[in-house]
Amino acid sequence: MTGSTLDSAKTSLNYHHSDEVQATAHAEHHDFRVLGIIVFLVAEGMIFLGLFMAYLTFRSVSPTWPPEGTPKLELLLPGINTVILISSSFVIHNADTAIKKNDTKGLRLWFGVTAAMGAIFLAGQLYEYFHLEFGLTTNLFASTFYVLTGFHGLHVLFGLMLILGVLWRSLKPNHYSSTAHFGVEAAEVYWHFVDVVWVILFLMLYIL
Repeated sequence: MTGSTLDSAKTSLNYHHSDEVQATAHAEHHDFRVLGIIVFLVAEGMIFLGLFMAYLTFRSVSPTWPPEGTPKLELLLPGINTVILISSSFVIHNADTAIKKNDTKGLRLWFGVTAAMGAIFLAGQLYEYFHLEFGLTTNLFASTFYVLTGFHGLHVLFGLMLILGVLWRSLKPNHYSSTAHFGVEAAEVYWHFVDVVWVILFLMLYIL
């Protein structure tokens, strides 16, 4: 019986020792999710860079750009859209600041506002598409315009889905906190990426 007691004690000690080893190993395990997001955005950035270079190449070899007869792009609506998207970067950062203070309500508020701003941007872009006086196959400028802005629009839509996903998860008590908020940071970093790409597109297509 004494041997049984000793065996039980050893088993108990080994069990707790195993837990401690696992906890230590888990603590030493690096979180590569942020690195994954960075690698993903670098890959996406390379795709956009290729599209930018193609556009600039077309522009440099064309005698006139845009080609003659191409209706001039209006600046008012795209300008408003640009202001909205840039402002949304500051808004979504407020959400990150809020969750780092364990302010879940603040997270929901600022992410909700960001989602609304992203939806307004997409609506504005669709409105512009429906009122443009040229189509996808009108000329080379028109084709590159739709490809660049459309591809970016898809990224905005994906970013909007990420934000809504974070909002949905935030409804679960204690899902996000000051020590566990990767989803919030990932959505914010992606949204900043989308904003920077749009600023470049706006300058290339509407200003230069």
